[in-house]
Amino acid sequence: MTVNPMQPAHPAKQATPGAGSDIKTFATAVLLTFGTGLLMMDGWALLDSGFGAFLGLVGAGFGIYWWRSIHGKVFPRQLSTKSAVVLAVVNVALAVLLLLLVS
Repeated sequence: MTVNPMQPAHPAKQATPGAGSDIKTFATAVLLTFGTGLLMMDGWALLDSGFGAFLGLVGAGFGIYWWRSIHGKVFPRQLSTKSAVVLAVVNVALAVLLLLLVS
């Protein structure tokens, strides 16, 4: 006589990311790219040379590496809204800094 182990009636379903997750991932890609450009322009404005832009690019590279170390990927599929909002606030701060440096 063989005994079959009991199987669950319905297998557990994992939550699948929806359109909101896709929009946050796309917004993250846009904000990281835009933020890199802003950081390069801030460096250019601060040092008034291409070396400042280079330093901004290096800083953005370290920032993206740090972002990846926190979230596991540069563009994670499951991103918290808090992270996206913080990224947007950082971009606004960089834009305001650039406007203050230029004027």
